[in-house]
Amino acid sequence: MKKISIQLCFLVCVLTAMAQGKQRKVVFIIVDGIPADVIEKVATPSIDAIAKEGKYMRAGVGGEKDGYSQTPTISAVGYNSLLTGTWVNKHNVWDNDIKEPNYNYWSIFRFLKEQYGAKKTAIFSSWTDNRTKLVGEGLSKTGKIKLDYHFDGYELDTIKFRQDEQRDFMRRIDETVTDAASKTIKNDAPDLSWVYLEYTDDMGHMYGDSPQFYKAVELMDKQVGRIWGAIEYRRKQFNEEWLMVITTDHGRDEKTGKGHGGQTPRQRNTWIVTNLQNINNYAKYYQPAIVDIMPTIARFMNINIDKRQAWEIDGTPLAGPISVAELKTNLIQSHIDISWKAMQPNGKVKVWLATTNDFKTGKQDSYSLMTEVPVINEHALIDVSKLKSSFYKVVLEGENNVMNKWLMIENEGK
Repeated sequence: MKKISIQLCFLVCVLTAMAQGKQRKVVFIIVDGIPADVIEKVATPSIDAIAKEGKYMRAGVGGEKDGYSQTPTISAVGYNSLLTGTWVNKHNVWDNDIKEPNYNYWSIFRFLKEQYGAKKTAIFSSWTDNRTKLVGEGLSKTGKIKLDYHFDGYELDTIKFRQDEQRDFMRRIDETVTDAASKTIKNDAPDLSWVYLEYTDDMGHMYGDSPQFYKAVELMDKQVGRIWGAIEYRRKQFNEEWLMVITTDHGRDEKTGKGHGGQTPRQRNTWIVTNLQNINNYAKYYQPAIVDIMPTIARFMNINIDKRQAWEIDGTPLAGPISVAELKTNLIQSHIDISWKAMQPNGKVKVWLATTNDFKTGKQDSYSLMTEVPVINEHALIDVSKLKSSFYKVVLEGENNVMNKWLMIENEGK
């Protein structure tokens, strides 16, 4: 009997070790220019199946409206907010020209490669800019990061994808991108993959809210289904743990559905679909944002982000334990009024303050610990009479997550 018990114990230990050692892999997909009301209206059985395993969430883009982080609802701007977990005031990609990205705010690809150099990365996209400018492949400012797989730049191949006024060449490009992604995921299983599909945005620009646009969304759903099929194959055949996240970069204007770039509710109103199951209370009870995807991926892949970088990330993980959410600040005479929502009843939070923004130039800000209070207080009042400044960077450090907020003081004498 003792021998059987020992064998049983050994088997349990082996199975536990196997479970703990299961490889974690991620695919995130950006489908261009689909507002939440459209994805909810059009038939999307593949996306619905993924959401059934995890969750569908309405989400937001555009940063804080009329605030320092207000972010244009433009494609490349949204991509970089996802990649870096920051708004435009930090990552500095203001439009699709991508002139001067601030690479001091690292992409999820760089975080992964810096910690796990052997893990494989991939990009599947019509644009080369997603790889060469946003991720910054091969640039000294990005540590000369190298993507292991890339299938992109198809828009430059005007022979194979002859351009036409109806933009059917973009439909064929998205099909090619999907084929490459599903085949590479099934056969090579990169650890972190970004898939970008553009055709929906083209149909939105041309036809607005229309049968043509809705048909493009239905086609996109079939493409997502093919990629999801490759993931399901890997999960069954190789016992891997996969995270799938699908989102969009912006909504569309209310009047016609053709435009975007502004700050109207529909242009800012987007969505996130994921198969992730341990969704936390932040994701359940507050509206998540595109910047939340990066820290969610980092947590899933066990990427340890050092304090200096973590204190700059604007997003909050959508899964796992969370201490604080909904950070707000306000200057009242010589005091900063700080409030938050407690996501757990126990523990404390530390309030840090800096009057510099040197991080953006690659330097380090000097923070002072102002106070430490129970998280359940949901409030702190900080005396800054001896730290008078036109700029404050507030960091709220909880046991399970960190949040940051800028406070920019206008000249009251204007």
